[in-house]
Amino acid sequence: MTTQIVYSEEFNKHNNPGHPENAQRLNAMINEINKSAIKSKLDFIKPEILPEKILYETHSEWMIENIKNLSLEEGGWIDLDTYVCQSDYETARLAADGMLQACNNVLNQDAENAFALVRPPGHHATINHSMGFCLFNNIAIAANQITKKGKKILIYDFDVHHGNGTQEIFYNRNDVLYQSTHLSPHYPGTGNIDEIGKDEGKGYTMNAPLYYGKGDKAVSKILDEIFLPVAKQFKPDIILFSAGYDSHHMDTLGGLKLTANFYGKIIEKYQKIQPKIVLTLEGGYNLNWIGKCLISQLGQMINQKIKIKDSTAENSNIDEIIAKLKNKLKKYWEI
Repeated sequence: MTTQIVYSEEFNKHNNPGHPENAQRLNAMINEINKSAIKSKLDFIKPEILPEKILYETHSEWMIENIKNLSLEEGGWIDLDTYVCQSDYETARLAADGMLQACNNVLNQDAENAFALVRPPGHHATINHSMGFCLFNNIAIAANQITKKGKKILIYDFDVHHGNGTQEIFYNRNDVLYQSTHLSPHYPGTGNIDEIGKDEGKGYTMNAPLYYGKGDKAVSKILDEIFLPVAKQFKPDIILFSAGYDSHHMDTLGGLKLTANFYGKIIEKYQKIQPKIVLTLEGGYNLNWIGKCLISQLGQMINQKIKIKDSTAENSNIDEIIAKLKNKLKKYWEI
């Protein structure tokens, strides 16, 4: 089986050159793939436009119609951060379908694993609002469809920003386990330790808010002591990742200290729980580094590790956060 890359040049129609989330991001990542030694081992496939009816199973009619109307005109701004281009209603549905198609292909064993190299990103999009550069929530739309097949899904979000939209959508459910490491305090201001879900979903949301300067060692300890033991108990049928490379130490919108090589290590750790994995692109705005972070993960996915020259100093003291998080979750999991 192969590692699939879901990609289309159509994603570059969503573009505002003066905005950090622009078409240059995917161009930089494709360029890094093209000059790498692993390109020939990747299977590129194209997404289709997601059927409109599927959007309504995750997002509100008002939200969908707002994007549609702006897209039919000349575009516009949803808020100070989030823009819509002409034809974005189709482009955003293309992105959502890319993630869903990747998940279905992995579950159907048409691919061993996959990366949805799509934009616009999605993890900030809530049920009712597009925000934080995101129009539709690609990972949530895919996860919601997969659960209809009786599958249990683990989502790990390693973007520097908390995935408030994904958390909200699954906050009261126990068929989707949501895990997040993110900078705090930072946009969007959610993702506190005591946000652990509600009703049937209590204990199925877990947040590790990190202070400025935390890096590989700190995140690794959270994964090893909490997230991975819980993942093993949850026994997911597939693992999805919100791949935000703005947690890299050189990112202009970041504040965490992850290195490029550690992104591959994340994949290695979770593959031991469940080898069926799919990633979807979220943040990451340093054009010199996002491609290298991607290659680190793709190398692990095809079992051809790629070492990147990259290091940084970090503040690795994480004991207080781990103790608080364990205290919140010990009622629900053996940790």
